Amino acid sequence: MKFRPLHDRVVVRRIEEDAKTSGGIIIPDSAKEKPQQGEIVAVGPGARNEKGELVALDVKAGDRVVFGKWSGTEVKIDGEDLLIMKESDIMGILEGSKSSKKAA
Repeated sequence: MKFRPLHDRVVVRRIEEDAKTSGGIIIPDSAKEKPQQGEIVAVGPGARNEKGELVALDVKAGDRVVFGKWSGTEVKIDGEDLLIMKESDIMGILEGSKSSKKAA
């Protein structure tokens, strides 16, 4: 990807949730809500504080994060739907869940 976000912005790829409940009920697309979890694809260099010093971001590429339902701006980069949002829109990092795919 040839896109670098500026300042304290991050690029997030939504992580799609399962289309089937644990009881085996298939959820149709019209009943699904947009996922509020994603994987950080790229991060900006950071924001500047009042003294003009660069403050690095707490997130890095590859982190799984939780964000607000209406956070970010949806964009299409290289044919992929992504979100660009400020670091402050991210509510937290999901620890210990690096792989979003389950073993079959």
